Amino acid sequence: MNEKKITKQYGAIAFLPLIIFLALYIGSGLYFTFTGAEDAFKQFPRHVALMIGIGIALLMNRTMKLDEKIEVFSKNAGNSGVMLIGLIYLLAGGFQGAARSMGGVDSVVNMGLSFIPPALLIPGVFAMSSFIATSIGTSMGTVAAMAPIAIGVAAKADLNVAIACAAVIGGAYFGDNLSIISDTTISATKGVGCEMKDKFKMNFFIALPAALITMGIYAFIGGSGQIEGDLSYSIIKIVPYIVVLITAMIGFNVVGVLIIGIIMSGAIGLATNSINFLGFIQAVGTGMEEMMSITILAILVSGLIGLVKHYGGIDWLIEKITSSIKDRKGAEYGIGLLAGLLSMSLVNNTIAIIISAPIAKEIGFKFNISPKRLASLLDIFACALLSICPHDGAMLITTGLAGISPIEVLQYAFYPILLLLSTVITIQFGLLRTKEEKEYIKASKVS
Repeated sequence: MNEKKITKQYGAIAFLPLIIFLALYIGSGLYFTFTGAEDAFKQFPRHVALMIGIGIALLMNRTMKLDEKIEVFSKNAGNSGVMLIGLIYLLAGGFQGAARSMGGVDSVVNMGLSFIPPALLIPGVFAMSSFIATSIGTSMGTVAAMAPIAIGVAAKADLNVAIACAAVIGGAYFGDNLSIISDTTISATKGVGCEMKDKFKMNFFIALPAALITMGIYAFIGGSGQIEGDLSYSIIKIVPYIVVLITAMIGFNVVGVLIIGIIMSGAIGLATNSINFLGFIQAVGTGMEEMMSITILAILVSGLIGLVKHYGGIDWLIEKITSSIKDRKGAEYGIGLLAGLLSMSLVNNTIAIIISAPIAKEIGFKFNISPKRLASLLDIFACALLSICPHDGAMLITTGLAGISPIEVLQYAFYPILLLLSTVITIQFGLLRTKEEKEYIKASKVS
């Protein structure tokens, strides 16, 4: 009834709770980074920072009763879209835990390494990291698995270790960007309302040229080397990953896909005596626990964004952004930069997407940008810009293991730069637009 009054009263100030959350989380992270603390961004727990922001939001707008504000928060935090995201997060974690426990990750890694030619070691590392990340849905998990191998092989073959590190990171983000069980993909698709398979196709055609050119450059400058050691693997243990990828690609419900993956992983683990039943159940539980933090965060952020929107903040932001945007190109650049800058600031691409997706959805509706395009832009910019940050987790792991500086690795970080270039070309020349988008643009020109 008095929505207009609230919007007029608060405007930009409605974002104060979100700004306080970001300031506390980012500010403390930077402070502890400069003081040399370990796990700097974990010293001030992000959930605590977020709860402080929520507390500020509940104190605002004295014209509303506290019960009414809590009701707004709860409705947005518990809407069906957010609950679905949480369910998918937990099932994705359960699948990752189940597959890992029966030796799936080791088999994926070893199979890929077995097929890398000595003359194409560095591009092979990139391709292998891409395959692993697409399969297991996590860039950090991929880096943790591949970095020690790639660094050890590069050092033994007297190759440039920095190039090997860049190949691992680039490949990990390429795969994570495409994986249907990645938390960034889940957040982007469900946040803007598109199907996983549609986002995958859009994302794939934008990212593939960048990946191929990157591999070509690595083949030219990378040198050659031989991977040695025990590379035994079991094809049957890789099957759950393949089934999950294929069933998701043909449009099967992602919840059903992940349940199938969990059951298959358990059945294969029991059949091969890789794990007992209790061990399988515990592995699923552990995997879910690993995703619990991001699940709770998504719920709380959604509730906070709901309050910000109720106070008129989202309407104010969209009005300000769209008033300075002349066309849909500007809208697409704005959406991408919003996700990318938040990702760099938060050092977490998933949180950045969770925060920016509702805003992107509103802007996309106004400029008739398809949901799959929105999801791709959010995921690409959030991943690409984060991957070139010296303080990114993947960068810290690889440089720590290799004993080199991030600057040395960034010299060879071709993939994120080429990915951004490919995305800019796609936006600038209107590539990969849907039939509906083209008809809308045509109608707009006529009118």
